Amino acid sequence: MPSLENITDDLDVWLYQQFGATATFLIESVLIALLAIGLFSILGLVLIMMERKVSAYMQVRLGPNRVGPKGMFQTVADTLKLIVKEGMTPDGADKFLFNLAPFIVMIIAMVILAPLAFSKGFQIWDINIGVLFITAVSSVSVIGILMAGWASNNKYSLLGAMRSGAQIVSYELSAGLSVIAIVVLTGSLRMSDIVASQENGWWLFKGHIPVLIAFVIFIIAITAETNRAPFDLAEAESELTAGFHTEYSGMKFALFFLAEYVNIFIVCAVGATLFLGGWMPLHFGTNTQFNHVMDYIPGIVWFMGKTFFLIFVIMWFRWTFPRLRIDQLLNLEWKYLLPISLFNLLLVTLMAIMGWHF
Repeated sequence: MPSLENITDDLDVWLYQQFGATATFLIESVLIALLAIGLFSILGLVLIMMERKVSAYMQVRLGPNRVGPKGMFQTVADTLKLIVKEGMTPDGADKFLFNLAPFIVMIIAMVILAPLAFSKGFQIWDINIGVLFITAVSSVSVIGILMAGWASNNKYSLLGAMRSGAQIVSYELSAGLSVIAIVVLTGSLRMSDIVASQENGWWLFKGHIPVLIAFVIFIIAITAETNRAPFDLAEAESELTAGFHTEYSGMKFALFFLAEYVNIFIVCAVGATLFLGGWMPLHFGTNTQFNHVMDYIPGIVWFMGKTFFLIFVIMWFRWTFPRLRIDQLLNLEWKYLLPISLFNLLLVTLMAIMGWHF
């Protein structure tokens, strides 16, 4: 199967022969950091343009069409504007926490990237508790949001941050239970093991109706966790101006904006790995002619294709459903999604014990 594994292995061997173990570790750490920063920068540009084009398609209009061919350089122009724009700090704000908050949100997004397997062997850190690592670290991002809202010394910012905290903490429960359903079926928290368990079929197909229910709940929960419409109560423009980042401008605002889209990519990548096989090609059973044809498509293409499909679905939600009220949002989680997730986890556990999945 075509893979990026040989590239990373060959580079590691060459660096070790040239510089020794310690220098190799330092050089590889710097390379990984540069690649992560580059990936985030490109993702920001691509996903914002994708958002604009998807919204235009949903509303039967053109979207950006002036800067560059078919408006493709519009996001570059917006980025340059944010870079040269002055960053303002309001009077009465806690300057240290106000300036620290966007960096915390961005750094957490970068740390979550570590266990994700982009292709076979192309992974920063194949930790044996990869799923737990992602869920644990991602929950810390709410601290940055609360910090931004409180430090801004603005009632709208504080209200948006409190809404975001309640929303993220609530929907993490359903998202976590959906993730645990796949962990129960796989028997491992390691991301590479979860991908390998789907060699003869993705869990979405071979896990029957309980896994389908877990997948639907997961998509709803991650939409709420990333503060996306129809769950964008934390930054509801008609009520709170811009929510927790009302007082931010320039590059600090750009970091919040970038972190939102990077988080969308990460949660969709996690969903693609757990339910759709990650980089694993579409296989039905073993040793079929269809499987051999699918193996010719590189793993990175499968991974990115599945991830961007889920991103499109989340963007589809935004331009289809009206915004909920905050009480409706919390009722949906505590009265419906959480009980369904708990009961569904029991079904998945029974299915795993009895071996009823394919």
